[in-house]
Parts: sequence; structure tokens; C-alpha cells
Amino acid sequence: MADLIQIQTTTGSEAEADCIASLLFQKKLAACVQVSGPIRSRYVWNGVQEESTEWMCHIKTLAAKYAAVEAAIREVHSYDEPEIIAIPISQASKGYADWVSRSVSDE
Repeated sequence: MADLIQIQTTTGSEAEADCIASLLFQKKLAACVQVSGPIRSRYVWNGVQEESTEWMCHIKTLAAKYAAVEAAIREVHSYDEPEIIAIPISQASKGYADWVSRSVSDE
């Protein structure tokens, strides 16, 4: 099985999440981007507790594409320091794994 990962980022608007998804598809960096929200986030930023409404992007791709995905997200993201984390996918059906690999293939 290819080294599948799910990258997660949050945005301040649904439109921004859709923009990120579109860019990742345009650059052939994601097989799937699921956008969910709104969600309520609480966090500390610059020493102040904040609360905001956000949208979550779950991006399915290959580990080898992480750096390119991060760079693409940073191109269009409005946050000073967006959440961009990768979670390894330890198990997936062969068909799904093959589909992800084909979807982000450089060929």
C-alpha cells in the first residue's frame, strides 16, 4: 500500500476552504478534499484565548506530496500560521489506496 496520509487544515470561511480544494485539484495534489463546517474552534493565539467559526478540510493524498500540499495551502490561506497537519492512514482498501495514488500521480 502506498504511504497514504490525510492532511487537515482549517479556514475562516467556506469559500476559502473551497479555494484550497480547487487549488489542490488543479495541482493534482489531492485525490479527495472533504470540507466540513461550520465548526467552533477555541485556541490560544498570541497569548489570548480566541473562539471562531471555521471550516475543516480533510485532504487525502500521499506522504510524498506533503511538502507540495503545505506550500499550496500557504499560497492562498489567510491565516498567519494555519493548522496544517498530516495523519498517516495505516489501513485502507487496496482499491481506495490505488485510486489515491492514481489521482495524484505525476504521470
